[in-house]
Amino acid sequence: MVNIEQEIAKLDWKREPKGLYEPIGYTLESGGKRLRPQLAILASEAFGGKDEDVLPAALALEVFHNFTLLHDDVMDRADVRRGRPTVHVRWNDNTAILSGDQMLIEAYKLLSRVPADKLSEVLRLFNKMGTEICEGQQYDVDFEAKQDTTIDDYLMMIRRKTSVLLATALQIGAYIAGADAQAQDALYQYGINLGLAFQIQDDILDCWGDPATFGKAIGGDITCNKKTYVLLTALHTADPSTRLELEHWLHAVHAPKEDKILAVTGLYNRLGIRQVCEEVVEQYTRKALDCLQDLPSNNATQALRTLAEKLIKRRK
Repeated sequence: MVNIEQEIAKLDWKREPKGLYEPIGYTLESGGKRLRPQLAILASEAFGGKDEDVLPAALALEVFHNFTLLHDDVMDRADVRRGRPTVHVRWNDNTAILSGDQMLIEAYKLLSRVPADKLSEVLRLFNKMGTEICEGQQYDVDFEAKQDTTIDDYLMMIRRKTSVLLATALQIGAYIAGADAQAQDALYQYGINLGLAFQIQDDILDCWGDPATFGKAIGGDITCNKKTYVLLTALHTADPSTRLELEHWLHAVHAPKEDKILAVTGLYNRLGIRQVCEEVVEQYTRKALDCLQDLPSNNATQALRTLAEKLIKRRK
């Protein structure tokens, strides 16, 4: 299998103006799971595809993903990403926005290198994905002010914001390798369910993770009242007294961050929210695994099964 880290390291960001390209190199060298390119390559390998055919799309997906993170960190005012200061903190907001814009352009430049006979459909899938991710991000922003956000609303939002990137990575990899429409759809649905499990697990880790392994500050979602699966489940299941207590902390905008995180996490613990959410993660992971049942049995599809199973246990 292609060594994604080596391929990313080959991308040249030592260009001028330095202020535009250095933050791109800083972002891409900071590691991460490299999940999206891995999925594209595994999907291609599952159907006998050539690594050199899918690699440009795999790299494009990773650059695109990191572009979204640069802008997302500005919008969320996040200070830490993968254990390092975010671009807007190390540089400034304008740099994060402009370097992110350039990353989007670089993603399309990479995408243009896929085999010519596959390019039109790959572009269609990539553009559809990009639109849905932007829609998901807008829903995420809208939900901050919406008082009656439901769990179904949240699942719809993270399907767009998180799941479609994983799903499209798989679909593009399978398409480039020549898989039929039914197989592409099975992998797409695997990616959708994997993404839902992944994001809910991320919500759990924001409350109960270890900062040393999680790569960013714990409790960030709590301090900014972000509508997460954890919070919405707590609001949905709490008795009236506990709900009032939780809503008090949601409105405590001037409370010290540490106090708010401790109090809200304590309420979650009282309600048993972590266990409820972990069970939901497992349910979506099992749904993802079910989507692989009718696909060829080989090393690549086994790797996809292993990846989904590891997701339940991840700590970062």
